[in-house]
Amino acid sequence: MKEWNEIKLFIYYNIDVIFKVMRVSKEIKVGSVILGNGNPILIQSMCNTNTSDIESTVEQIKSLKSIKDRINIPLIADIHFDYRLALLAVENGADCIRINPGNLGGIEKSKIVTDACKSNSVAMRIGVNSGSLEKEILKSDGINAESLCKSALYNSRMVESFGFDNFKVSMKSSSVMMTIQAYRLFAKETDYPLHVGVTEAGTLFAGTIKSSIGIGSLLADSIGDTFRVSITGDPLEEVRIAYQILASLDIRRTGVEIISCPTCGRTDINLIGLAETVEKLVSKSTSVVTIAVMGCVVNGPGEAREADYGIAGGSGVGIIFRKGEIVKKVKEDELLAYFTEILKTDNII
Repeated sequence: MKEWNEIKLFIYYNIDVIFKVMRVSKEIKVGSVILGNGNPILIQSMCNTNTSDIESTVEQIKSLKSIKDRINIPLIADIHFDYRLALLAVENGADCIRINPGNLGGIEKSKIVTDACKSNSVAMRIGVNSGSLEKEILKSDGINAESLCKSALYNSRMVESFGFDNFKVSMKSSSVMMTIQAYRLFAKETDYPLHVGVTEAGTLFAGTIKSSIGIGSLLADSIGDTFRVSITGDPLEEVRIAYQILASLDIRRTGVEIISCPTCGRTDINLIGLAETVEKLVSKSTSVVTIAVMGCVVNGPGEAREADYGIAGGSGVGIIFRKGEIVKKVKEDELLAYFTEILKTDNII
């Protein structure tokens, strides 16, 4: 049964630098972290363990207790269709429950789940998707940004009427523009904290582009308190992409930023290979610096003057520079070794 494959576990990655958003949302607590109200924007990813039948689903929920004992970050259970699974997840240590009230079985069951969250100090995400809107809304409005917003508003106010306000809201679609428009509409109407993302974004290549445009546009508008990059691939790649989105928007830098020029007729070295090698070299560095990898002297210290460190190739030779000033000129085959030594000396790697 397909519905039993719809429970997933989420993990939060806390970003410890506060970014004050212009849209000030309500503050809620998810486990040990606080989101909304100008608190740090949180990155969320998903475990992709298989839960293809009732027994394995229930057993995995019960294993939440073991997982919770071994981690110190909030754990979220994504529930569809069966409210009993939500109750089990609450009982077994989830810090937050993601539900779509539209497919949970009606107002009465939504209230049962909400009451359980309230009694156990568990947060909630009201997650509306374009593929699972209420029948009444589909009939009157169809599938568009307005109907996503309408559903999210209805369900948010329903949950709030139960005397519960420790929740965030999401409105996701595989359409980038529909997603952006829905969040913009909703953000004008409420101050609920928002979880943003483009659902079913695709493979690593397509998913990165769609997620970066959708999430980046909303964060640039100061819309979003937490987000997830959704790709068909390794969940760790989702986190890497998420951090890069934050770095590109100057919201959060967590390590080395690589800048490199495009290849052109002036390039006399293997620029692509060099850039990829340098990227791997500094991949585990926590130093907040910029490194430029340039294909010729023209694009070396000149165009990359603001970089903290850099290398530029030439015809059989290359230069190493720091803050726009040339440090050393070496043979091409010695370029990487000398550059590595400088980064080690300066404690960058």
